[in-house]
Amino acid sequence: MNRAISGQGPAIVLIHGLFGDLDNLKSLGQSLQSDYRVIRVDVPNHGNSPHWDTMDYPALADAMVAMLDEEGIDKALFIGHSMGGKIAMATALYHPERVSGVVAADISPVAYPHRHQLVFQALTSLPLDGSCDRRQALVHMKDAGVDEATAQFLLKSFRRTDTGFGWKMNIDGLKRNYDALIGWPFHTLSYSGPTLFVRGGDSDYVKAEHKDAIMAQFPAVQLKSIAATGHWLHAQKPELFNRLVKGFVDSLALPL
Repeated sequence: MNRAISGQGPAIVLIHGLFGDLDNLKSLGQSLQSDYRVIRVDVPNHGNSPHWDTMDYPALADAMVAMLDEEGIDKALFIGHSMGGKIAMATALYHPERVSGVVAADISPVAYPHRHQLVFQALTSLPLDGSCDRRQALVHMKDAGVDEATAQFLLKSFRRTDTGFGWKMNIDGLKRNYDALIGWPFHTLSYSGPTLFVRGGDSDYVKAEHKDAIMAQFPAVQLKSIAATGHWLHAQKPELFNRLVKGFVDSLALPL
């Protein structure tokens, strides 16, 4: 996997959400890198990481451990937003001996309904023959029903190619594996290590009815909420989000 590494100390892996890349949690990484070795990753089928035909949480968890092996790291704390939070949780459930803690930002260990149909339609219907530049792509996506903030976020992966424009992310692969990414296959496993769930106060991704599932799989959990934020809590209130996460991480006294 493509990655960016900064700082020294106990290892922390930052994992972005669906359609994102390793820059999404860059602000959090900057707040942690003075005391920790921070590894920001491009998840497979995103950014500059390899494209996978089959993408599910067991395979993604294995990929995270393989990355630790490549870097000579025994254990790391995993922090992820949305899909990245699920990858962090899956790694802890599947490979608990390699995980020193988990932070899941605005996501629960549950299956979710389809909610990205408009996004996929907008992405797949955008002409990539050079007739549509970044400005026109934004108009296209808004006309397709995608809100401007989401469209601007998606366009971070839009790049010029030799023949026009293209997407860094593997849209076909993400669409093909979407059911696996919104699903959750780990109901019988649990992780007893320190865990923090942070939800956006106005988001519907972490609901009261998810609490039993969270407690069953992550019994040592702390639950926090950031008021007046939605699913993009780390971007809406970055200073508060970063301070809350760093406070949790610092409280663990992670070994080198």
